This record gives sequence, C-alpha cells and structure tokens, in this order.
Amino acid sequence: MTETRGWATHGPKQKLELFSYNAGPLGPEEVEIAVEYCGLCHSDLSIINNDWAISQYPTVPGHEAVGKIVGIGEQVKGLKIGQRVGVGWNAGSCMHCHQCMTGNNNLCAEAAPTIVGHHGGFADKVRAHWVWAIPLPDALDIAGAGPLLCGGITVFSPLLTFGVKPTDHVGVVGIGGLGHMGLKFANAWGCEVTAFTSNPAKTDEAKGFGAHRVVSSRDSGDMQKIANSLDLLIVTVNTPLDWPALLKTLKPNGRMHVVGAVLEPMPIAAFDLISGQKSVSGSPTGGPTAIATMLEFAARHHIAPQVEHFPMSKVNDALEHLASGKARYRIVLDADFV
Repeated sequence: MTETRGWATHGPKQKLELFSYNAGPLGPEEVEIAVEYCGLCHSDLSIINNDWAISQYPTVPGHEAVGKIVGIGEQVKGLKIGQRVGVGWNAGSCMHCHQCMTGNNNLCAEAAPTIVGHHGGFADKVRAHWVWAIPLPDALDIAGAGPLLCGGITVFSPLLTFGVKPTDHVGVVGIGGLGHMGLKFANAWGCEVTAFTSNPAKTDEAKGFGAHRVVSSRDSGDMQKIANSLDLLIVTVNTPLDWPALLKTLKPNGRMHVVGAVLEPMPIAAFDLISGQKSVSGSPTGGPTAIATMLEFAARHHIAPQVEHFPMSKVNDALEHLASGKARYRIVLDADFV
C-alpha cells in the first residue's frame, strides 16, 4: 500500500507536525478512504492533550472524516470504490458481541476509536471497518457534513434512544459545537425547544438554530420560571454546572442526559431524583445504524452544522482557534495535501 501522510502529535500538548506512515496491507473487512474534509472536534483537542489519559502517541487526530473510498478489502459488503462515506468516533468494533449484533456497536467493549491506537482523518487517507464507513446521502453538503459524524450523532442519539415525542419539551444546555446542532435536531423533531446559555449575546443565534425560548443559566429567576417544564435536558458542555438547579427544570419522569465530557464529579442529591422520579444518564455518540438514520434525517430536514473552514495545512491555527473558544461553531479542515 502507498504511504499515508497526515498531521500527528508526538506527545501531550505538542503542535501537530507532518507525519508519514505505512498502514500495511488493507484488512479483508477494511476500506481505505481518501479524505476530502475532516471536522475538528473538541475531543481531538482532548486526545492531543491527553486530558482523558487514554492517548497513544504518535497519533493522527481527526474523527469526522469525509471522503471517497479508494480501497476495499475482499470481505467488504455493500460499498464500492468511489463511493463517498464518512467515519466518526469509531473505526471498528468486534462485530460479534451482543451490542454489535443489536446495532449498539458503539457500546462494544472492543470498539476501536478512530484516533486512539489508530490514525485518524487529519491525513490524506483513513481506514475503517466497512460497517463504520457510513454512506453519505446525496442531499448533504459534504463540505460541512463532517461534524455530523460525531457532534451530530452525539446530540441526535438521545432523541432516538429515549423515544422522545414531538409533543415533548426538550432543553439544550450550551450553545456551542454540540448545542447548536442539538437545537436544530430537537426543533426538526417537532419538540418545543429551550436553549440554556451563560452568554446573553447568543440569544438571537440560539433562536435562529431552533430554540423557541432562551434561558440564562446564570439567572436564578429565569431558571425558576421554567421549573417542572422539560421532559429531556441535554447537557452539551464539559464544565461543572448547578446540577440541582438544572434538575429542577425537569418534569416528573424527566431526564437529564449528559453528552459533554465533564471531568469533575457531579454532586447530585438522591432526593432530587426520587421526589420527581427523575433520571440522569449519558451516552457516547451512536452506532452505525443510528448514524445513518441521523444523516438521513439531516438531509431530509436540511440540517447542517454552522462551520468555519481551515486548510488542513493550517491545523495548528485551527486548534488554537478552537482552544480559545472562538469557533462558531464547528471547524472543518479541507484536505490540501499536494
């Protein structure tokens, strides 16, 4: 196989550098994809910095890759050379455990992250098991589709998993890379949508993304006004919050669902759950079937992330832009290898 070129980090918090490697023979169930675009997710930054203590170096980040298939293993099913596909957080799973056989491949104990022990999509090519190479609907704008493969499925998955109804009231905490897509999906799902933000300047934008009302998460009066009003509250931020206040926004039988990687323990009183029969849960992206469903839904309802583009050769500038909190609201790297 030909040499693969990518942008790699060789240690925590180090800048990415050009890196070449030989991926070896293509596996019988693998596809090789020529990367055209790759989203830049905050999880990439966490892996670069080893924030989660799971990073393996050197690593080529990038787990929102979009491109055309250029190589197919002999046992690949249903895909063909030249077909445009996307690869998200996972590049493989065991394909024989209960979770894989029931469509929850993302919960497989052997699920293989695209950027942990595997080189990702900040490269001219990336590989994945064929099940995890998700065909892209023709109606999607491929230049902005990458962030749907991780950020999009992360906020879409709770709507599927918990049987959210169009008559339900859904809240989204954080109007950022995840949150703005959460607002779009919940609105298109038919729900009444409430956005929570600590930045009043984002009010008009939040409404443009699909929020019917916007609440200041730092205003106790605002929070009290919406007590007992939400069926589902999706928390997309990765910072500690006033968890008791957020739980009070839930109706009886309501659920607070965490998709932001909050590293600090979450102090939650048992009686705050017991008194209203409330739940707290979390989820990691979604399986291939859920991702395909999300992409179809996005195409049908014209849902796309709001993105900023950087050439892949400017990946370090893009990472700095993300780390400084300036991204509005997702970054996509355009492959520019010569």
